[in-house]
Amino acid sequence: MSLESTSPALSVVVPAMNERENLAPLIDEIRRALEGVVAFEILYVDDGSDDGTDEELRRLMAGEPRLRALRHQRRAGQSAAVLTGVRGARAPLVATLDADLQNDGGDLPKLYAAWRDDPRREEVGLVAGQRTRRRDSLSKRLSSRIANKVRRSLLQDDTRDTGCGLKLFPRDLFLTLPAFAGLHRFLPALVKGTGRRVLLVEVNHRPRAAGTTKYGLWNRLWVGIGDLLMIWWLLRRRRQPGAVTPLAAKD
Repeated sequence: MSLESTSPALSVVVPAMNERENLAPLIDEIRRALEGVVAFEILYVDDGSDDGTDEELRRLMAGEPRLRALRHQRRAGQSAAVLTGVRGARAPLVATLDADLQNDGGDLPKLYAAWRDDPRREEVGLVAGQRTRRRDSLSKRLSSRIANKVRRSLLQDDTRDTGCGLKLFPRDLFLTLPAFAGLHRFLPALVKGTGRRVLLVEVNHRPRAAGTTKYGLWNRLWVGIGDLLMIWWLLRRRRQPGAVTPLAAKD
């Protein structure tokens, strides 16, 4: 039986808002990267686009049975779109990447192999991509550098690039995490807080070729401060019980 004829083992979730021009190239890139590697599905979440993203997805779905799409009635942000996708995913393992083609879909097999080949795979809660060379504007790189430095200092998550959209994780674990706007930027710290391991994999990053960025200095740097303090408080309050052993009745 071919991989393509089985139930998906991996759901690739792509949150998208006004990315019509980038849909077909990324879907083709994901398909070429994963065919023959793992049985997969591609699940787009349209976060209330108004550029015809939904119509283009409908057209593309007609020619690709592994492509599904969900649409938000109102824009709710990237984290909400990721959560919608994970909830709708049919596979036990989920990978995410951004819809703007700056993440390289060809890196998905690297993330999957890091999880699959780890000798303690059951302890892995996240495989996180780490961009080796950012292809963004100076202001975007600067805000990310400041935010990453503050985050690492406060949360001790040992991750230099938590904002990379390329990630892979067990679906059931993700659904136990607190849901809030900005969740996707704090996954390493939250996963470590559950006692699971985080693996880091270096990935490619490309300049945006079409469409416009949805983030700037104010909605990347300053808005994240409140989220950062909330996560810091949450992790300090969390307690791990260690192994849980069932007790047997005495004879």
